[in-house]
Order: sequence, then structure tokens, then C-alpha cells
Amino acid sequence: MKGSRSSVRYAKALLDLAAEQNSLDKVYSDMKLVADVCRENHDLSNLLKSPIVKIDKKQAILKQIFTGKISKLSEQFMVLLAAKRRESFLEIIALEFVEQYKIKKNILTAVITSASGLDETLRKKVLEIVKTSANSEVELIEKINDKLIGGFTLQVGDKRIDASLAKQIRNLAMGFNENPYEKEL
Repeated sequence: MKGSRSSVRYAKALLDLAAEQNSLDKVYSDMKLVADVCRENHDLSNLLKSPIVKIDKKQAILKQIFTGKISKLSEQFMVLLAAKRRESFLEIIALEFVEQYKIKKNILTAVITSASGLDETLRKKVLEIVKTSANSEVELIEKINDKLIGGFTLQVGDKRIDASLAKQIRNLAMGFNENPYEKEL
């Protein structure tokens, strides 16, 4: 999800500050948590976007939710966002931070979708293959889609491999529709 210019700038500023204070990995996990909480809790998102709720109340709510769960730097950053009236962009800024962190650390996101979950050996093998082909670290996200029937789809960046049984059946059906033989009259 792409944010506004201000969201990108705030995320970049937090990234630089976290790198300067040697807490980049901790802030990364904090921002993943913040993005997840905002995504899963629509009431919190609505509250942060509401112009009716006062800033000090929003700051108190953010502190109550995240104190003890995130680093002091991340907590102070959220309080600063509220003071600058940018709290409505918190989720977007957190997601942008995660993206910029992955770019900085050269981490690719690979999404593998299968009809049933992967076992540990297959997961390791997929990770190894993607790492060697991409020459970077890989974050593997697993999804389950029972409509695939069998096989898997793998998406790394803008590349997609579809080795699902459902695709093979579709290809077979299209092959039957393209009959190269003509009926004799």
C-alpha cells in the first residue's frame, strides 16, 4: 500500500533515526505490530481518523495500547505523530516503514499459496531455491487456497509461478476447445 508523500517522509525519518540509534530491527518489529493492530482493529483506525477526539486523548489511547509492547523510540514517534496531527496516517506510515526496511536490508517477500499448508522440509526447500535465485534474504508468506486443488503458486516481486492443479485443468480444457481436426462431412 502506497502512502502519501508525508507518510513516506515520516517513515524515512523514523528509519534513519532508528538506524542512528542502532534499534532498526526492534523498530521494524514494532511497526509490524502497529500495522497489524491498526489493520485488525477498525475502531482504533476510526478513532485515529476522527477529528472530534482530542489529541491528548488519542495520545493516551496509543500509550495505553502499546506501552510495554514496543520500544520507547516507537512510542515517542507515535506521540509525535499525534502532536503533529498525523495520527490518522499511523497505519500507512508503519507499512511504509516496513517496506523501506525491507529495501534497506535487501529482503524480498515471497508469497506461496497452496491447497494445504507446507511441511517444514518443503518450506525450507522453497526458501533455499528463492534465496539462491534472488541473491537476497527472503521473507516467506504462506497462504492456503483450497480452490487450487493441488500444487502451488509462488509470487516473488513481479514474477509469478503457477504450478497448481487448477491451472493445469484450465490449460487442458482450453486444449480440448482448440481442436486441430475438422469434421468430415
